Amino acid sequence: MSEPRTRVTPSRTTAAPDAGGDLPAPGVVGIGLAAVLTFALAQGSWQWFATFIGVTLLAVLAAFQQRAQWSPDIRSAYLRGLVAYALVVGLCVAVALAPLLQRSAWLFPMHGTRSRCALLGRYEAVQAEAALGNLAGSDPVALAYAQQTHARQAVAECLAATTTLWLPLYGIGAAALLGTLTWFHDRARARARAGAGAAGRV
Repeated sequence: MSEPRTRVTPSRTTAAPDAGGDLPAPGVVGIGLAAVLTFALAQGSWQWFATFIGVTLLAVLAAFQQRAQWSPDIRSAYLRGLVAYALVVGLCVAVALAPLLQRSAWLFPMHGTRSRCALLGRYEAVQAEAALGNLAGSDPVALAYAQQTHARQAVAECLAATTTLWLPLYGIGAAALLGTLTWFHDRARARARAGAGAAGRV
């Protein structure tokens, strides 16, 4: 008779997530993509596609971002990850808000900025007519359309350039607000887990 063989079943151990790991790949990609698109779109008028980009990056970060375990230590991996996470979210918020800031006076309360940009648009319209010289009266409809196009483009670029100067303020504000709320939220969760663990051991 053959001796019975003992069957050894390999144990499946689920690896615990690394509490001090780096930011996941989507967060890093979001940083690079948002920064590149910010500088690229800032060269001209902010378009509504920037809002779509900012909202998409925010959705990616919300879906894949994993923070380390809460720690009050200022040099901990949690705080480094939280600062990076908040800054990336602030950047995405700034990109998403840029078209609204350019077009809405109540979001961008810069006194005199819009009136000066409007004057620049009027100047471009006059310049478009002066460039035609004696031919300006040959087709008044085309001339009016060309003047409106040049004026609109000049006003949009003027507002975009001024808006870009103030976008960091909105981004830093959003980052500070989110970072503070997230820190308190994670601290409350950590204390709740610690209290539940202590109650279970009693």
